[in-house]
Amino acid sequence: MYRSRSARSPSPNTQLAESDKIEGAGSFVALEWTKIDPVSRSVPLGVKQFLLEAEHVVVEGYGVVLVNTDLAGTLYVTNFRLLFLSEGSRDIIAMGTIPLATIEKFQKIALKLPSGSRQPEKSGLQRLLQIIGKDMRIIVFGFRPKTKQRRAVYDALLRCTRPTRLWDLYAFAGGPSRFSNTNPKVRLLNEYCRLLGMGFYQASIRAIEDGSFTFSNEWWRISSVNSNYTMSPTYPFALLLPKSISDDKVLQACTFRARCRLPSITWCDRGTGAVLARSSQPLVGLMMNMRSNADENLVAALCTQIAGEKRRKLYIADARPRKNALANGAMGGGSESSANYFQSEIVFFGIDNIHAMRESLGRLRDYLDTHGTTSSDGMSSFLRHGGWSWGGGNLSSMSASVSTLGDTGWLIHVQTVLAGSAWIAARVALESASVLVHCSDGWDRTTQLVSLASLLLDPYYRTIKGFQALVEKDWLAFGHPFSDRLGMPTISGTFELSRQASTGSLPLSPMRQGSGSSSSQVQNTSHAQNQNSPIFLQWVDCVSQLLRMYPFAFEFSSAFLVDLLDCMLSCRFGNFLCNSEKEREQAGIFDACGCLWMYLAELRASEGSSHAHYNLFYDPLKHDGPLLPPAAALAPTVWPQFHLRWACPSEAQGGEVEAECRKLTRKFSELQRAKEAAEARLNDTNVTVESLVAELRNEKLVSTSARDAVKRASKETATIKRAVQSLGFNVYFSADGDCNVGIVRNPTEIPQRSICSVSTKDSNGLVPHSEKADLSEPVTVMQGNVSDNPLIRVCGSLCPMHTNDGGCRWPNADCAQFQSQFVGLKANFDAFDRLSIYDSYFGT
Repeated sequence: MYRSRSARSPSPNTQLAESDKIEGAGSFVALEWTKIDPVSRSVPLGVKQFLLEAEHVVVEGYGVVLVNTDLAGTLYVTNFRLLFLSEGSRDIIAMGTIPLATIEKFQKIALKLPSGSRQPEKSGLQRLLQIIGKDMRIIVFGFRPKTKQRRAVYDALLRCTRPTRLWDLYAFAGGPSRFSNTNPKVRLLNEYCRLLGMGFYQASIRAIEDGSFTFSNEWWRISSVNSNYTMSPTYPFALLLPKSISDDKVLQACTFRARCRLPSITWCDRGTGAVLARSSQPLVGLMMNMRSNADENLVAALCTQIAGEKRRKLYIADARPRKNALANGAMGGGSESSANYFQSEIVFFGIDNIHAMRESLGRLRDYLDTHGTTSSDGMSSFLRHGGWSWGGGNLSSMSASVSTLGDTGWLIHVQTVLAGSAWIAARVALESASVLVHCSDGWDRTTQLVSLASLLLDPYYRTIKGFQALVEKDWLAFGHPFSDRLGMPTISGTFELSRQASTGSLPLSPMRQGSGSSSSQVQNTSHAQNQNSPIFLQWVDCVSQLLRMYPFAFEFSSAFLVDLLDCMLSCRFGNFLCNSEKEREQAGIFDACGCLWMYLAELRASEGSSHAHYNLFYDPLKHDGPLLPPAAALAPTVWPQFHLRWACPSEAQGGEVEAECRKLTRKFSELQRAKEAAEARLNDTNVTVESLVAELRNEKLVSTSARDAVKRASKETATIKRAVQSLGFNVYFSADGDCNVGIVRNPTEIPQRSICSVSTKDSNGLVPHSEKADLSEPVTVMQGNVSDNPLIRVCGSLCPMHTNDGGCRWPNADCAQFQSQFVGLKANFDAFDRLSIYDSYFGT
């Protein structure tokens, strides 16, 4: 296959022969790419089982090496992602599989081999492709020489990662499928109604179409002034405004704010009347002397009267550094003056702009790649630094690199956003004050602050359903430019993102600088034109910090936040496409694309409450009010589940209490299910046993009845048998139940005078009575010879009283018969007294 560095054991999925291993310097310069054999297989058969709906292969490359993990495999470029399958197991390798929209930049690297290398290639170059992702990973693929596979993959990435049209994204090819959802406008109205105290009102499309959604309470109202997006194209169709301000005054006030993003309520406290509002910067001009009565009245209306007291205080929170706010005055912007807004106080939070955040995240990504257990240059960082002192990337042991982590500035930026949000939440919760938040345009830093402050103030937003409502309201409806920040095409078909390394990236490692050169020389866009920035990612990072500080306050877990970010960065669904609600409606996103929230809900439905999205420690009664973290608690750390999952996988998962608790909970759930199944089987068995007992009882009754019947039949049979035997017959019963009757012939002769008396009729036809016939009465009287009489023949053959000489042991008796059957003797028992006793009757 290929040769690997000896300092690291190859992955089990890698097929390496001992003869292919060499002693090297511990980097990918030791790999012999010519040892990779080309593989020929059908693309559909090899990858179709892994493809999503409407996903198809564009380009494939065989015998590609994923340098980060020492794995050889097949690299596919599809219309949705870069898919890497292991050569040995044919499984998806997560490190080498990344959605195309998640790729921030990529470049070809031709690395020269050191002198004395056994590489037979004349050019002495290794053909590498570096992929830098927005999800904190840097991937390097190695290609075989003279195959042109790297060129094919690179060209496919140029075409697919930055489409010129919005409709070329995979989200439109995949369609809504089974992940369709209600209209986001309906969900926004439902959230507004909840804030107004109307409970969980269920709005409808009809209410939106006929404009009947303008509900109100004693302080605030839902306005349709922007229903056609004519006032502000980046604001939602419905706004929550003070009830005392008419729509005409609103239209006058909007012209005083940048991009007509006038002050609008984003959260309100129904108990105290305090509100949290947002806007863009005021257009006060260079001299900071421009004013607007309509804007001042609108801002003043945010501060309703406190019961029994004077008017509440107003804080105007400017997210920018003070110097930046003053510098914007040169372009007509600036900040408010407390003298122009009654009982107000201006506060500057000093949060840097989008460019500083982009550069900071780039430095953090390079830092983690440098010090992680798996780095993109093909060796472990502890090998790079020439020793084994760092055993696997434990951040707590990297004392020498702590300053480098601090130099990235990322944790400082996160802390600044957290501190500003906590300050805003404290003013609303402790002082019942109203706070107006803005930055320059009011869609980046402003969104971070108001949404994080709302999360601290309202426990509903700390549930999964409430968190979705919060994101859709403050990030999507109020127009955070996701397309610009992610580098995706807008509805106009333009995008602004460099395909090359941005200014925020650290230079290549010395090894690469000394021997490598980029074969792609696309000119970088300028610093100001690059609108890509991880603003939403940074906000989710802040949420994860609060989750770490308050593990009982949130229904969702870090795994939920990671999946949310992955879906957002991948552009697989339509929720985060375009720059505003208006653009998403014009592009038909809702009808044409799937919904991210439905996809995440389906994931949770597969495992119920034991799913990784649920926080096992969530206790809604423990934190049923505002969260007000002290300043000392606002010291953020690297978010392991997101930042370290590629560079230090063991650190991202190992030693996590939640993960261990989830394992125990899952095991307990399995045992609980097994117990319930066993109890169900036991109940079924009990029912079956009871049924069998009832049947056995019935069978016993039937058996008893049958036994009694048999006893009665046996007694009757015995009686009949004795009766028959008393007549001189022997009764024999065979094994099969047949009955044979035999006649007992006694050899002792009994003198008899006749077998049966024969009477003749007189001339009158009457039979005269004979005294010798006292013992029996004849049944039939036949004339003629007695031996020819059939009755005598029957009598001689069947009668037990018949003797061998034709006599009868019972004299003076006549035989009785029914039709032709002999039935016995018809005796006159009164003649027994006159019988003479002969000894010969009883034999010898």
